[in-house]
Amino acid sequence: MQRDELSFLPLTEATFLILVSLASPKHGYAIMQDVSAWSGSRAKLGPGTLYGALTKLLEQGLICRLEGDDGDDRRKAYGLTALGRRVVERECERLEAIAQHGRERLNGKGGQE
Repeated sequence: MQRDELSFLPLTEATFLILVSLASPKHGYAIMQDVSAWSGSRAKLGPGTLYGALTKLLEQGLICRLEGDDGDDRRKAYGLTALGRRVVERECERLEAIAQHGRERLNGKGGQE
């Protein structure tokens, strides 16, 4: 039985960053570099966190292993599955709604003071 994408939410920050990074296929070290670069070095994934998360994401069917074209079996490439992409899209929607609500509240709209 395949799980619904909503059942994975909310994602941890590390999981979200890894999945977003895998919008284009990458190997582990490239994921760490990508996350660090586009977060302005605010988020750094250590090898233990990354590879533990990759194992879990593989088991959940959110990512898949890709065949490497460089002939180096040590550099395992990963990519999003269709389910993984839907989960990221839903998490983006969830985070955008939370941010919008926060902005509205800070501007004195949308609720009790």
